[in-house]
Amino acid sequence: MRLLLLACLRAQTGNATTAARIQSHLHDAGHICVLKDASRCESLTEIANLTSADQFDAALAIHLYKGGRHLQGSRIPFGIIFGGTDINEDIRSEEKRRVMGAVLREARFAVAFTTEMKELAAAEWPDARKKIYVQYQGIRTTPTETFDWYRFLQNADIPADTDDLRVFLLICGLRRVKDPLYLVDVFSDWHRKEPSVHLGIIGPAVDPLLTTEIKEKIKRAPGVHLLQEMPQDDLHAAMRRCFAVVNSSISEGMSAAILEAMDLNIPVLARNIPGNAAIIKHKDTGLLFSDPQIWRKEKNKSPELESLAVSAVSDRCGLRLLTRPDLPIRKHLKAW
Repeated sequence: MRLLLLACLRAQTGNATTAARIQSHLHDAGHICVLKDASRCESLTEIANLTSADQFDAALAIHLYKGGRHLQGSRIPFGIIFGGTDINEDIRSEEKRRVMGAVLREARFAVAFTTEMKELAAAEWPDARKKIYVQYQGIRTTPTETFDWYRFLQNADIPADTDDLRVFLLICGLRRVKDPLYLVDVFSDWHRKEPSVHLGIIGPAVDPLLTTEIKEKIKRAPGVHLLQEMPQDDLHAAMRRCFAVVNSSISEGMSAAILEAMDLNIPVLARNIPGNAAIIKHKDTGLLFSDPQIWRKEKNKSPELESLAVSAVSDRCGLRLLTRPDLPIRKHLKAW
């Protein structure tokens, strides 16, 4: 079969990673899969002209609105893969919700990465329930073996000679739904007390205005660094050397960064939202928090994360990391 795969393909974004992985699997199965960047489509008729000219047998679109709307009225059968922000965020817009409902009615099938995502879509469009299938994402990491961690730290202005260095990485496109500023203050406060703690924010500047806000904010936030984008293989290598990966998103479909961290046996601290809770079992396969105050100073005693002996304790204040010598976090790495 000759398939068209329509998605927003900005480099180093979750949708682009997912699209490339799907394309690779389809090629391995003997099909031809052509990627098309939905964000570069100049009109809603462009895809119709493309499918007519290139004789595609079928199409797939990632994201019910951004990708799917270009397939409305398509002469070829198509399926939809929910992206996350379509069901979690765009559904709040009356116009987008109307368009997405029309796309879903035309689609032969739809794929949700989690049961929770399927239920959200089915609650909005009950007639589509039977055509929505749950398929959890697969993931593959390919860290560069020759990656220079110390050069990476140097480029990020993180002192490599700090004893017990603890670098946390927040990997996301710089856009509002990822809420990259959510943890800046608490990590900066933590760094002031524990200079070996650093937070690196890394991802493409999807929202230029927000990117400017982040740059201005971290000028006044020691210990927090906005890092340059890098090829995925190098990013995987950096993740493998970091202390933990954090996620602060307002909503998620299924975070590729979290899955990649798990595949690399790196601890994950993630905001307690449905998309994250669907893949993280609290205190088992990761730590979920509901408040940016993710650590607390005990009486004259700071949390000793450098000992790798931490336990997550949830209460109304959110997640606190407290020293618990009987629960070394590294003991659970193989499960992560």
